[in-house]
Amino acid sequence: MNQLTSPTPDEYASYYAGYIERAQAKGDVLAALSHQVDEIQIALGKLLDEQALFRDAPKEWSIKEVIGHLNDVERVFSYRLLRISRNDPAPLAGFEQDDYVRSGNFQSRTLASLIEEFRLARASTLALLRGLDGATLTRRGVADGKAVSARALAYIIAGHERHHVGILQERYHLSA
Repeated sequence: MNQLTSPTPDEYASYYAGYIERAQAKGDVLAALSHQVDEIQIALGKLLDEQALFRDAPKEWSIKEVIGHLNDVERVFSYRLLRISRNDPAPLAGFEQDDYVRSGNFQSRTLASLIEEFRLARASTLALLRGLDGATLTRRGVADGKAVSARALAYIIAGHERHHVGILQERYHLSA
């Protein structure tokens, strides 16, 4: 596969539109997915573990928890991408992100290990995407009660990362 074309609005739930737009703004979504690993490393790689425990409000996630959340979502959405691209008709359940973060034990991990986990999970997502063709990418399934296409999931994954890294950059003045 050379380039992945943008999904149409009927290929995803409206609440994903912001993620899709963020991914579209980067142009080639496969290149963006690949570069995001380096961007996270540049933005966060020099932080000390103690700095990555910081949260800007008591109920907000720490930097480590944000990266842990990115890892969880990468896996969940990549799994959805796999199932839908393989034409699996079974509806896929949603998940409660706050419960995942609370149970993730990310605060006890090193930031470097969380970034490395992101790199590995993203490499797996990219390998899956590079093996799909046009017909496979337009297949649709149901995830969290909403219709979604395989290619929309690729854009959602990229846009989700942009959303959270954008928040980190804004709140913590990190560069990427």
